[in-house]
Amino acid sequence: MSALPVVSRLPEWARKGSPLDRGAHQLRVLLREQGLNTVCEEARCPNLGECFSRGTATFMILGDRCTRRCGYCSVATARPEAPDPGEPARVAEAAARMGLRYVVITGVARDDLRDGGAAHWADTVTAVRAALPTAKVEVLTPDFQGREASLATVLAAAPDVFNHNIETVPRLFPAVRAQGGYERSLEVLAAAKRLRPSQATKSGLMVGLGETDDEVDAVLRDLAGVGVDIATLGQYLRPTREHVPVDRYVDPEAFDAYAKRARAHGIATVYSGVFVRSSFNAEEVAERHQAASTVLGGF
Repeated sequence: MSALPVVSRLPEWARKGSPLDRGAHQLRVLLREQGLNTVCEEARCPNLGECFSRGTATFMILGDRCTRRCGYCSVATARPEAPDPGEPARVAEAAARMGLRYVVITGVARDDLRDGGAAHWADTVTAVRAALPTAKVEVLTPDFQGREASLATVLAAAPDVFNHNIETVPRLFPAVRAQGGYERSLEVLAAAKRLRPSQATKSGLMVGLGETDDEVDAVLRDLAGVGVDIATLGQYLRPTREHVPVDRYVDPEAFDAYAKRARAHGIATVYSGVFVRSSFNAEEVAERHQAASTVLGGF
């Protein structure tokens, strides 16, 4: 991992309180009862208090142990357990009990499985649809090591939004996503459109890892080039001292400039801000995209 300078002082605009109210406690009880994981907790998201307090969460399937070690991510890297065949039904039950209208599902990378866990992803989407026929479903998947057959399995379950995060600029992949690949991630997003042309696609980018604004602009151009419909941009916040240090804190005005550049490149819907995360306010972002695309047929 390359050495990056440590920015020690967190600006006031990058600080976020996250009080947990009674509703958040009840949600945690439900998740524990169902034996479910959330990326909100595992990734130490700064928005956890806000989301849990209003009764939303992003389900993380296929366990809480990842086969990859990314420099920014606090999800544990360890030998995973076998997929739990009962997990899709429990996710669906929890989503129904939470009364969700929009269900976001993410998961750890499972390079130990022949299909990367794709069948389990599809089963989870199908189970949620059965329990909540009117709800929309967004999936935030790993790259499945570029296996198009695995991607096709997930897309066959017809998620409303397919999300795969690019995360950072090509130059920083060795430090940040050593087991991934920039071109591979772009191809996953391109393949999603090729395999299911009506599919709404989404990708996210973190800033503050050592990239330049010109590099961010180039990534946004590449995402537009593979047909990405929705882009999210947020500030990287170092989860522990074991992770890649913060190189810079990007001020709110710069996030507005990123959004303008993304739209100029042709990305229809952009959510850009200090605390933006790929799944944060996902329902509202999807609704914005649907409203904007209704003239062209919607999604």
